[in-house]
Amino acid sequence: MKVASRAVSSTLVLAASCLLPLSTTLAQDAPKPPAKTPQAAPSKGKAKAALKVDYQKFTLANGLEVIFHVDRSDPVVAVNLTAHVGSAREKAGRTGFAHLFEHLLFLESENLGKGGLDKMTARIGGSGANGSTSHDRTNYLQTVPKDALEKMIWAEADKLGWFINTVTDQVLAKEKQVVKNEKRQSVDNNPYGHTSYVIDKAIYPADHPYNWQVIGSLEDLQNATVDDVKEFFRRWYVPNNVTLVIAGDFDTTQAKQWVEKYFGEIKRGEEVKPLAKRAGFVKETVKLYHEDNFARVPALTMVWPAVEQLHADSYALDVLSEYLSRGKKAPFYKVLVEDKKLTSNVGIGNRTSEVAGQFMLSVRAFDGKSLDEVASAVNDAFALFEKTGISEKDLNRIKAGQETQFYNSLSSVLGKSSQLAEYNYLTGNPGYVEQDIKNILAVTPADVMRVYEKYVKGKNYVATSFVPKGKLNLALSGSAKAEVAEEKIVQGAEAAVDPNINATYTKTPSKIARDKEPAYGPAAEVKIPKVWNNKLANGMQVYGIQNDEVPLMQFDIIIDGGLLLEDINKIGVANLMARMMTQGTAKKTPQELEEAIQQLGASIIVSARTEDVRITVNTLARNYQATVALVEEILLEPRWDEKEFGLLKQSVISQIRQQEANPNAIAGNAYSKLLYGENNIRSRNILGSADSINAITLDDLKAYYAKNLSPSVARMHVVGALEKTGVTASLNDLSKKWKAKKVDLPAPATVSAGASTAKVYFVDVPDAKQSVLQIGYPALAATDKDYYAATVMNYILGGGGFASRLTQQLREGKGYTYGIRSGFSGSKSTGDFSISSGVRTNVTLESAQLVKQILQDYAMTYSDADLETTKSFLIKSNARAFETSNAKLGMLENISKYGWTPNYVKDREQIVKAMTVEQIKSLSQKYLDPNKMFWLVVGDAKTQLPRMKELGFGEPILLNK
Repeated sequence: MKVASRAVSSTLVLAASCLLPLSTTLAQDAPKPPAKTPQAAPSKGKAKAALKVDYQKFTLANGLEVIFHVDRSDPVVAVNLTAHVGSAREKAGRTGFAHLFEHLLFLESENLGKGGLDKMTARIGGSGANGSTSHDRTNYLQTVPKDALEKMIWAEADKLGWFINTVTDQVLAKEKQVVKNEKRQSVDNNPYGHTSYVIDKAIYPADHPYNWQVIGSLEDLQNATVDDVKEFFRRWYVPNNVTLVIAGDFDTTQAKQWVEKYFGEIKRGEEVKPLAKRAGFVKETVKLYHEDNFARVPALTMVWPAVEQLHADSYALDVLSEYLSRGKKAPFYKVLVEDKKLTSNVGIGNRTSEVAGQFMLSVRAFDGKSLDEVASAVNDAFALFEKTGISEKDLNRIKAGQETQFYNSLSSVLGKSSQLAEYNYLTGNPGYVEQDIKNILAVTPADVMRVYEKYVKGKNYVATSFVPKGKLNLALSGSAKAEVAEEKIVQGAEAAVDPNINATYTKTPSKIARDKEPAYGPAAEVKIPKVWNNKLANGMQVYGIQNDEVPLMQFDIIIDGGLLLEDINKIGVANLMARMMTQGTAKKTPQELEEAIQQLGASIIVSARTEDVRITVNTLARNYQATVALVEEILLEPRWDEKEFGLLKQSVISQIRQQEANPNAIAGNAYSKLLYGENNIRSRNILGSADSINAITLDDLKAYYAKNLSPSVARMHVVGALEKTGVTASLNDLSKKWKAKKVDLPAPATVSAGASTAKVYFVDVPDAKQSVLQIGYPALAATDKDYYAATVMNYILGGGGFASRLTQQLREGKGYTYGIRSGFSGSKSTGDFSISSGVRTNVTLESAQLVKQILQDYAMTYSDADLETTKSFLIKSNARAFETSNAKLGMLENISKYGWTPNYVKDREQIVKAMTVEQIKSLSQKYLDPNKMFWLVVGDAKTQLPRMKELGFGEPILLNK
C-alpha cells in the first residue's frame, strides 16, 4: 500500500500457505481449529523444511496478545497492530465506522500530538503509517529502521489508550470528507464500482453484518457524531480484542519490556464474543441491472452463497474456482473465450470471510455483446465441467505456484507480520499453517465435484448486469433495476472545516511519563547487497545478488526498445508481440506452455513498456534451471499462433474501450499528449487504438521481433537463492543460441520545457463525482545533475506522503481529496514533474487554486525544520532500501541502466546531508513554476469547466468537444 492510500479491503485474504512445513516456536499456545488460507503448491518428493518462521507469543494481563518474530537479514522491524473489528461490528445506520477509525487513528493522540504517527514516520524513516479495513478486522502497520522500535511501540500504545479524547467535531467533519472522497474515487467514479453494493444487499438480509459495504454509505458517514465514534472505539478498541506483532531485527527481551511498559496499563475491555457463522441466503434467483455512467462494455456478475473462511468445504471451493476459470484448459476459457468469443477473460473466485462466503463469477463482455448470450455460455461451461470433471493431474496443476506465492508473502518482515497476525486472530495460533496445509492436501477430485453440486449446481444466485448508459438492451432478460444511491453534484454542499482547532480535554492519566517521545536505539545502517556482474558471449550483461532468505529465484531480462521502436502510425505492435510470446512456442501449444509453467510453480510474464520489452520471472529455486529453459524457449522459439493472435486483438480492443470511460486512464492518456505533443511517440498509449489494432497483422509482430530483440541491447537481473556460478552456468545455452544483432535505439530524448505560459485543459466526463487533476510539465532526465537534488526538494512538497504540504493542506486541512502526490520521473530521456489527485467535484477550482498557491509559496516558506525532516527521512529510510527481492531487482536495474555503482545509495546520502535551505529554494524556483505547467482536469464540464477560468490561466480548453 502506498503511503497516501490507506486501503479498504472488502474481503480478508490470508497469506498463501505452502506444502513445506514451517518450523514454529510456540509459547502459551494451544491448538485451535484451522484457519482458511489460499492454496499451496505440491513439491515433488518428500517435503523438506526449507524455511523457518519462528515466533514467540505471550499475552499481557489486559488481554493484549503479542507475537514476536526475529529476522536479522535487514536492520528493520515491522510493527503490526490488528484490531479484531471490521464493518461486521457496525450498527445499521452507522456504517463505515470501522474504516473511519482506520483514518482517525493516524491523526492525533494525546502524547503524539497533531499529525500523530504520520509526522513521526517522516522523522524516523518509516515505510509510511498505513492500514486497511475488512469486514472482520482493521490493521495498522509499517516497517521502520530498527533503531525506532521503542518509538513505534510507544506510538501504537498511545493510539490504543490515549487517542479518543482528541477526536473533535472539526476533526471528525474533515475526516468524513476524506473518507467520502475515498468512496467517490474507488466506487462512485469507478467503472462497475457499485457491483459489490448491489450484490451484498441482495445476498445478505438487512440484519446480516455483511449487508453493507466496508466503506459505508455517504449518508451514514455524514450522520456520525463524536459520541457515536467514542462509543464504537471504547467497545472494540480494547487490548483484549487486539493482536500486536513485531517482526524483524530486534532484541525480544527488551521489546517485551517495552510492550509491557507502554501497553500494560491500558484497561481490559468488555468481553468480545465471536460473531456466529451465517451464510447468505437467496430464496429465489435475483437478477438486477444498473446503467453505469463509466462502463463502456457490459459486465455480468453471478454470486452464489457459500461457506465462511473456517469451513472445511472452502478448500474444495477454492480448487473449483481455479479449475473453472484459470488457464486455457479451464471450461470457462474454452467456452466463453475460445469458442463463443464473448470476452477475453472470466474471473471466478471463492471469496471467504470470517462469517460467510461467496462463490463469484464475473465477465466483462466484449462491446455490444448481450449478457443473455453470456449467461447461456456460462451454462454451457458448467455443463462441460459436469461432463469432464477434474483429474488428479489438474488438481496438482491448480495447486502449483502457491508455494512460490507463500514464500513471496514472507519476503518482507511486513508480510510475515501480517500472516502471523491473521492466523492469530482467526485461530488463536499464529503458527497454525501446517494443519491448514493438511486441509489443502486432503482435497480430492470428488470433493471438488461435491462442493460444486452442493453450492452451485441448480442453486439460486444473484446476477447483476452493469451496462453502459443507454444500453439496457444488453442486460439479462428479466432483470429489475438495482437501487444505487448516486451523489448529486452541488456547489458548496459541504461546510468548510477548521481542523486546526485544538481539542480541549482532561488528559488521560498514566503511571509513566508518556509525553516525551522515546530516544532512538543504536543507529541502523543500510546493508548494501553484494552485487556480481557477468557478460555473456552474446553480449548480454547479467547482474545478480545472492539472497538466501527464501528459496526463490526472481529475475528479469530487459530488452531496450519497447514503444520507441514502433511505427507511430501503427501503435500497439510491441504490446501485442510481448503478450503473444507466452501464447505457445514452436514446441508447445499455448495450453502445453501454460501447464509447463504452472507445474514448476513459476510465473513468466512478457510485457512491453515505453522504453523496453521485459521478461519477468518468479520461481522456486529448485526449479530455476527448468524455468530458464522455458524462458529460452519462449524467447527464441515463439509460436505466432493465428488463433491466439485473434483472441488477443479482441482483448486489447476491449481494454482500450474500457479505458475510454475510466477518468484516471483518460487523464493519463491526455496528459501524455500535452507533455510530449501529438507527433512524439512517447505521447501514445502503448495499447494503441482500436483502428491501429485492427490494422496490425501477425507479420508486423514477427518483423518487430526479428528486428529489435537482441542480447546486444539486453540486461538480465537475478536475485535469489543461487550463487553466481550456478546462474551463469544456467545461461550457457541461451548465450550460444541467442545471436546478437545491431539494433538502432533512438538517442535519449530531450523534451522542451512545456508551455511558455500555463493553460487549463479539460476533458469532459459527464456527471463525474470526482475531478482528476494532472498538473505538470517536461522537466528532467534521471541522469541530469539536478535530478536527485530535485527529488529531495520535492519531499516536503508532495513526495513525503502525509509529511507533504499537498497532503497536509488538500487532504488533512481541507478534506478535498483522498490522496495527492507530486514527483519527478525520468530515465536517460527527459521525464516530467507532475502533481496528481482525484478531488471532490464541487471543489475542483478550489483544489487547483490551493495547489497553485502551495507552488508559489514553496520557496519562500521552506524552513530549516522542513529540511531536517527531509534529511531524517531520506537517510534513515535507507535502512530498508533493499529489504525485498523487488527492491534488489530495482537496484540492479539502476546499476545496469545508468552505470551507477552499487554504493549509489550512499552517494545519494551524501547529497542529502550536504543540502541547504538555500539550495532547496533555488531548485524550487527553477523547477516549480506553476505559470509554465499544463493544468489538466478530467471531470464534469457542465458544472466545473466555466469555473476554471478563475484559476488565472485564461479560458480553459475543452479537449473532447
